[in-house]
Amino acid sequence: YNIFVIFFLLLIYCVTICGNLLIITLVYYSKSLYTPMYFFLSQLAVSDMLLATDVLPNMLHAFLEENTTSISISDCITQLYFVAVSETSECLLLTLMSYDRYLAICRPLHYAMLMSHQFCWKTIITSCSLSFLAVLTYTFDISRLQFCGPDIIDHFFCDLEPILKLSCSDTTLVQLLVTSSTFIFGGIPFL
Repeated sequence: YNIFVIFFLLLIYCVTICGNLLIITLVYYSKSLYTPMYFFLSQLAVSDMLLATDVLPNMLHAFLEENTTSISISDCITQLYFVAVSETSECLLLTLMSYDRYLAICRPLHYAMLMSHQFCWKTIITSCSLSFLAVLTYTFDISRLQFCGPDIIDHFFCDLEPILKLSCSDTTLVQLLVTSSTFIFGGIPFL
């Protein structure tokens, strides 16, 4: 049973990484795919690779080591940061992709001028910077919490709820920051 799960997770990880690398390579080397839509798609592939690389190796390690299904609080906060950054940047990239399609359909004569290569790079850098900074605000507050009991969380994937349950401090500010960040960055693609 354990070998099957390890093999299955490793297969999923390899397919995810290879598929995303294929997308990035095709967009980079094919001049016919060098449009803003495919450029944003390749950036989405980079974000997806970051998410998979942050989560799946810990899961594989947990299944390889029989009694290692726990993660330290500092490792958990680090994993939470990178997962949240990649998810936030994916939401912003989906917003950029929808704006790109909107311009292509509704303003086709202005499309080439509005979606220049320089504009695409600026929006990617802005979305990544916003992701890093937005997630850093509440991750920093999580790292300042006081924790009761063991310094280990009994999970191989870190989520916000297990960290907050171990905290002796008031977590209202962290919950407010996470909720507002989720509402803002999760809701932007639907506007």
